[in-house]
Amino acid sequence: MAAPAEAPETAAAAAGRRFDYDVIVVGAGIMGSCAAHEAASRGARALLLERFDLLHHLGSSHGESRTIRDAYPKAQYPPMVRLARRLWADAEAESGYRVLTPAPQLSMGPRDSAALAAAVGNAGAEEVDLARRWGGAFRVPDGWLAAASEHGGGVINATKAVAMFQALAVKKGAVVRDNAEVVGIEKGPEGGVVVRTSAGEEFRGAKCVVTVGAWASKLLRSVAGVELPIQPLHTMVLYWRIKPGRELELAAGSGFPTFSSYGDPHVYSTPSLELPGLIKINYDGGPPCDPDSRDWACGGGDVAERVARWIEEFMPDHVEAAGGPVIRQSCMYSMTPDKDFVIDFLGGEFGEDVVVGAGFSGHGFKMGPSVGRILAEMAIDGKASTAAEAGVELGHFRIKRFEDNPMGNAKD
Repeated sequence: MAAPAEAPETAAAAAGRRFDYDVIVVGAGIMGSCAAHEAASRGARALLLERFDLLHHLGSSHGESRTIRDAYPKAQYPPMVRLARRLWADAEAESGYRVLTPAPQLSMGPRDSAALAAAVGNAGAEEVDLARRWGGAFRVPDGWLAAASEHGGGVINATKAVAMFQALAVKKGAVVRDNAEVVGIEKGPEGGVVVRTSAGEEFRGAKCVVTVGAWASKLLRSVAGVELPIQPLHTMVLYWRIKPGRELELAAGSGFPTFSSYGDPHVYSTPSLELPGLIKINYDGGPPCDPDSRDWACGGGDVAERVARWIEEFMPDHVEAAGGPVIRQSCMYSMTPDKDFVIDFLGGEFGEDVVVGAGFSGHGFKMGPSVGRILAEMAIDGKASTAAEAGVELGHFRIKRFEDNPMGNAKD
């Protein structure tokens, strides 16, 4: 009797042999770590590559705290924040430890500020009397509005959060490699992509997700000739001493809020949490920089001076500004001209084989789980169904093609 004929090979099985991985994620900050976790959660063979050591302090995803807030002037962001809150909670439940401490969110600024009015409206915040609330910690000028969203804010432990998503990704089968600098992404001879490192390694993947933060413009220019309108800024994370006797009043455990001040300068803060007796109050910005040649000694420009002046005007009885901040930590923003994210297929010869997440402009960390899910779905499915279900409009975040001036006005 003749042996039974072998079943014909499926396209999926053939693809599995052609590629080492289903999804290769380049860059292991919060966005890349969340994307790798999402891909692995769906059963994809995922590889996460990091140029530096894991959990390094050279980019934008390190440190003890980041804010989460639902008060956004642009209507496309609150749905992404709401989705992220659910995904943060899911990851905490799966890992067994907490990285997000809830807090109220306070938004304040000139009453005629259109941005403030939009943020307050989008968050459903209600006006509060700062002379009575939070121990009278704030002094605001006449003509200012202060509104709070009681459950809209919070503090995320940044480094711990990145580690959590990396650990969950590995638990679900992802491979994580650090000290693996990607220097090339090319079309594969049998489809997909080939990712090359500076050490001469080559990895074959069906799809690739690029999440390299401040290095996005450099990498994508070299591999695809695409000029992303992203300018890295060197900013400072500043911790200030709380005046004696006021420590408990400004603590997260006492219900002190995360807050944003829409005046000039634009200042934001988290309640005292990670360093007892200190509070983080920062200026939202900094001077342009090259991520490979930053001025570690005095980078950040006049950020500390701007924040000190704000403290002396708005919180003089509670925070000590004289002498400057107690702690200064370097960080980077990756700014787009409109401060919107870049979430898109790379296009060109790569088509939908390469997905880009970049330009998170100093306000993306809180939305890392949402962005990670969107990027993973785009890579695996060619679309982001979760984003659509959550009301996230990805049309705001496409790659904007530029001609002579990469930081000029976008051209569709």
